[in-house]
Amino acid sequence: MDRRGITKLGNRGLILFLLALSLVACKNNEETNLDESFQDIAVVTPDVYEFGFNLNDYVVKRDTIRKGDSFGLILEKNKIDYTKIFNIAQKAKDTFDIRKLQVGKPYTLLCSKDSLEIPRCFIYQPNIEEYVVVNFQDSIHAYTSRKPIKYVERVATGVVTTNISNAFVDQGLSVLLAYKMADEIYAWTIDFNRLQKGDRFKVIYTDKYIDDTIYAGIQNVKAAYMEYNKEPFYAFKFETDSVRKFTDFFNEEAKNLRRAFLKAPVQFSRISSRYNLNRRIAYYGFALRPHKGTDFAAAIGTPIMATANGTVIESQYKGGNGNYVKIRHNGTYETQYLHMQKRKVKVGQFVKQGDVIGWVGMTGNTGGPHVCYRFWKNKKQVDPLKEKLPESEPISENLKAKYFEFIKPIKAKLDSIPVKEEKEKETIQNNLISQVK
Repeated sequence: MDRRGITKLGNRGLILFLLALSLVACKNNEETNLDESFQDIAVVTPDVYEFGFNLNDYVVKRDTIRKGDSFGLILEKNKIDYTKIFNIAQKAKDTFDIRKLQVGKPYTLLCSKDSLEIPRCFIYQPNIEEYVVVNFQDSIHAYTSRKPIKYVERVATGVVTTNISNAFVDQGLSVLLAYKMADEIYAWTIDFNRLQKGDRFKVIYTDKYIDDTIYAGIQNVKAAYMEYNKEPFYAFKFETDSVRKFTDFFNEEAKNLRRAFLKAPVQFSRISSRYNLNRRIAYYGFALRPHKGTDFAAAIGTPIMATANGTVIESQYKGGNGNYVKIRHNGTYETQYLHMQKRKVKVGQFVKQGDVIGWVGMTGNTGGPHVCYRFWKNKKQVDPLKEKLPESEPISENLKAKYFEFIKPIKAKLDSIPVKEEKEKETIQNNLISQVK
């Protein structure tokens, strides 16, 4: 190759080298500029507020009160000296008694955001709604406050296949809602021991949330519908006394659902033996052995409730009755509860409807755990399930117009809610029809 060719090749190489060098420089410059641009972006930590404080301003320490803990000991462990602890306790005592810390309850320390992490605030939570703040970062002061509460209205529906509690669980609902239906709303009008397959329910109720996220249970039931043995039973909660905040459940005709007596003395039991004056038992050679009580079978230890307000006139152990309690309700009615494992009440004690008076057992003459419930009317034992028991007072005439206006939109909403199981069956049927087509 001559000199001209070598020179030409050398020039080309030089040009390629310079071009590559410029590309690398541009890339490095871009990366440098990119890094610099990222350095200009500030990382923002979102504010997190709780108990009225921005938690980002503190080192947050959470714990629970342990056995042996005290307000002073907790602060001492966190570098607060005795003199300041005494001053804090003295100035906070009118608002919060520091001696009343309960084992297991949570507390929070808001500490300085430095290497020392000295506490500035002590926050104690006696329950999930309330909290007590002892603030000593500037001046010392204490106060009690509550977390924000939100109420969410919900609806629930279902069909009974075995019992009311399973019907609620099958729909993913709280069994506590079933208890409210059975114990607070329909305890006087529906025998939940005799629900039939196909009975259905609808409920409008309110759930309670704290800080928008912490579920705090069912606040109340607004209205309900039960189709029991093909008969509709409506229930609407209504305030009858705005001064004393008295509320009760009434049906669509403004009649009170409450009765003087509960249908049963135990929850979710089954009737194992009914009132029967003509009962004959094979063991005794089919001799006549009248049964003047109604037996409710339940597990040992199940609470037994007084079915109405009254005064305890007997509470003892006696022969075939075993442990039993007898209550006089008024000049007409008395009730008796036999075979208790243990009695909770004494003679002369006044009990209210629904109060626990003992627990199911097998004392006395009994072949299994149950409570024999006996019912007297004018000193004669009768079948409580066949008695037309007295009702509570209905809504007063001057409130009826207001009540009917109040329940009108609620009843319309209840009637418009489809029962969940029916809706699912309809969807399945429509899918099958579309597949055939």
